[in-house]
Amino acid sequence: MASLIPRSLVGKYSIFLLLCISQTSFSSPHQPLARRLLTTTPRNIVKQYLTPHNKVRAKLGLPPLKWSNKLANYASWWGHQRQGNCELVHSQGDYGENLFWGSGKDWKPRDAVTTWARERPYYDYKSNSCKKNEQCLHYTQIVWKQSTRVGCAKVVCKTGDTLISCNYDPHGNVVGEKPF
Repeated sequence: MASLIPRSLVGKYSIFLLLCISQTSFSSPHQPLARRLLTTTPRNIVKQYLTPHNKVRAKLGLPPLKWSNKLANYASWWGHQRQGNCELVHSQGDYGENLFWGSGKDWKPRDAVTTWARERPYYDYKSNSCKKNEQCLHYTQIVWKQSTRVGCAKVVCKTGDTLISCNYDPHGNVVGEKPF
């Protein structure tokens, strides 16, 4: 079988290719910020995420969340990891995380946040738990008093569906602690 690259160059190109693969395939949001490209979310998009979050928090007298481009970049990174199949799989990172999936590409930030906020009736403050057979942990993450920053991103998956991820710092839903 004929080689496409002269044997004398194989070693040099193999090392170059290996370096390229290690820089792209294994990059993660846990790398130092200087090694990753940080993008800034447009103000109008930030507002579309922050306004519904902070309306929910205001009803409880909680301080508003502030936007974090670092968290938004993390959310974007994770969304792009899931872009192939759009499955709701958590990143297992150091942040609190809410994920939203919607059929089609026309979902807006407020759609995700209001969906999570609709879990409010299923949270029982007295027992600090979700009602039987109901989800409420997206809601409790939104209203987690110690969380001060949020960053979100939307990805349209290869399936044509939408994945929205919001990350919170410090994370909420600490076992045994009430959100507010």
